[in-house]
Amino acid sequence: MPETRVEELTTEAEWTAALPILRQLWTDADEAFVRSWADEDDYRLFGLLADEVLVAVAGVSIQRVLHHARHAWIHDFVVDETHRGEGHGAALLDFVESWAEDRDCEYVALAVRGGNDDALDFYEAEGMDRWGHVVETGL
Repeated sequence: MPETRVEELTTEAEWTAALPILRQLWTDADEAFVRSWADEDDYRLFGLLADEVLVAVAGVSIQRVLHHARHAWIHDFVVDETHRGEGHGAALLDFVESWAEDRDCEYVALAVRGGNDDALDFYEAEGMDRWGHVVETGL
């Protein structure tokens, strides 16, 4: 079993290492757009390293909205394709939940793209519940 740890990714080099993993989720986003998230005040990017290799990332912020009071919103959650099924996603989600609890959040929440049944199955297996629907319109 590899030695794992989670750390916040804050340097340019750490973001550069995270970009290929993030772009596995955001396939239609260019690199400059993804890099711009580092400038968002409340966005935090965490990486799970296995034997010092970055294998998963989670972009998180703390928010308050009507239906969830104070909660950690997961914007991005990606395990590198070559490392899926090794338990890294569960470990990273556990970290995010602990991090959120330490910051007095009541929930951890996220949205899953329609048709991404593998992701839904994963989150439900980790104890998360489906709640409502996300609706949107382009402007």
